[in-house]
Amino acid sequence: MTSDIIGQISEFYDNHAPANIRKAIKVADKKGILDPNFPYDAPIKTKEYEKIMDDLQVELVKLQSWAQETGARVAVVFEGRDAAGKGGTIKRFRENLNPRSTKIVALSKPTDTERSQWYFQRYVQHMPSAGCITLFDRSWYNRAVVEKVFGFCTDEQRGHFFAQVNEFEDMLVDDGIILIKIWLNVGRAEQLRRFLSREGDRLKQWKLSGIDVKGLYKWDEYTKAIAENFAQTHSKHAPWTVVRTDDKKRARIAAIKTVLSQINYTQRDDEVVMRPDPKITGGPEIIG
Repeated sequence: MTSDIIGQISEFYDNHAPANIRKAIKVADKKGILDPNFPYDAPIKTKEYEKIMDDLQVELVKLQSWAQETGARVAVVFEGRDAAGKGGTIKRFRENLNPRSTKIVALSKPTDTERSQWYFQRYVQHMPSAGCITLFDRSWYNRAVVEKVFGFCTDEQRGHFFAQVNEFEDMLVDDGIILIKIWLNVGRAEQLRRFLSREGDRLKQWKLSGIDVKGLYKWDEYTKAIAENFAQTHSKHAPWTVVRTDDKKRARIAAIKTVLSQINYTQRDDEVVMRPDPKITGGPEIIG
């Protein structure tokens, strides 16, 4: 992040954000839910969240032990708009797990050499080996959405991606990798509020980039690209699970339950690992 970005989020809010978005942020209390269509009026209570999360952390440790004992390979893809909560959710996944066998993959932009390779090549080398869990903080789906929105790839390249991605994922699953794809979806007002919060917090300003600022002006382009992506890549062997994240804590619970509920690991407590909250979790249709 460069210092000239500071102030650009506020400038967008003051002069370019839709009136209804500005109003929603202005009149809401600090932690209130901004989206009137979100199924909850208020965030989950902290004590309730902490109790559920403590139980889920135990289940995650069980999952890791099972993977190490059986040689299972688990890959979880986290995607979503900027400020949807990917980093915070991944942090809660990993915080009590052995970092030697549970790794986070967050790749920077490709090098000149990588741009000359098969598009999926740089991701293949990060697939989990026996007994390991890999958490992708963004993934090969950059091409489907971000690269499309900002013109970082041609339509031909994106079409080539769509022609190959389902077969690529089918091969991963056929080879025994447990592949789970999670799309974290945040409302427009909540996204802007989170950006404003980052802009005003010196400990979080590093999270902001020029792409974030430019992306604020491209909400509709993102929406179209996301819809196209789901239409092309929500497959039987590798479906998307969408989690609505306007309440970060509920979203973290739902994301962890999404993973745990799809894997039949040893000593799984089904009362803890119940179905993720259907009010905020579902397929692409939940976005509306």
